[in-house]
Amino acid sequence: MNKLYACLFFILCSALGLSSSVNADTIPFQIPRSHSLELADPASKRIYPLFIKLPKSYMNAPHRRYPLVLITDGDSAFQTISGATQVPMEFGKLQEVILVGLSYSKGSSDQVSRIRDFTPTTDNNWKYLTGKATEHATFIHDVILPHLSNSYRLTGSGHTFIGHSLGGLLGTYMLLTRPTGFNNYILGSPSIWYDSESILSIKAAPSPIPRKVFVGVGSLETPVKSQTRNDMVGGAKKLHRKLIEEKGVEIESKLLIIPGANHGTSFPTTAIQGLDWLYKTNLQQGSSKPQ
Repeated sequence: MNKLYACLFFILCSALGLSSSVNADTIPFQIPRSHSLELADPASKRIYPLFIKLPKSYMNAPHRRYPLVLITDGDSAFQTISGATQVPMEFGKLQEVILVGLSYSKGSSDQVSRIRDFTPTTDNNWKYLTGKATEHATFIHDVILPHLSNSYRLTGSGHTFIGHSLGGLLGTYMLLTRPTGFNNYILGSPSIWYDSESILSIKAAPSPIPRKVFVGVGSLETPVKSQTRNDMVGGAKKLHRKLIEEKGVEIESKLLIIPGANHGTSFPTTAIQGLDWLYKTNLQQGSSKPQ
């Protein structure tokens, strides 16, 4: 009898649409106001996807312009920053910006693409190709930035580059060698250790504009505290000290060592705290999150 009841219950649930989710239709989820496109690097012929998220006010304010925030490791970091900034922007706590996530070259794994594109010098001890940061920086400045400027209502200045780990190394390289394009940099756990800290020997190119640099790192990102191979905390401190002591350039640098964070968990805090430092507003558009 129990088997009969079980059979009848299954038939009833199926008729009411309460059957297993395996048989249910699924609806793809999309980040609001976001889309993607692809750009080719004319030098390397590689194609890179970009993910773009427009501010909530973009369509209803046709004459308004917005700063750009370009995010490396876009496959993951774009989603992280999109979620972290949504509420602060909607309630006027954070200036609205256009978020752009730069992904990896099509046909390459993430590690192959980022190790090749984010490292400024060649290190033959690595398994993958290294040392193409100059070419990648040229692609960003000469192709990506002009395309975004022509396609979206960007402000003339106030743009920010965000990079984590090797992406932070790329950002440091661009900061030191390319004085135009980005006014601000958010560098999460930058891989200063790469190639025996050779990045620290680069003298910053003279800049016609002042720049702001936010450096974040987890307090556990040391060989002693988390058995990592490299001392990311020490590297972040060295970079911060270099930036504030560098001659001939005007750089305001802020260092945040995040308590209890490791290399895998420090980035979200670095990103949102860095953006808050750069784009925080005094507007008040609500006192609590809507229910």
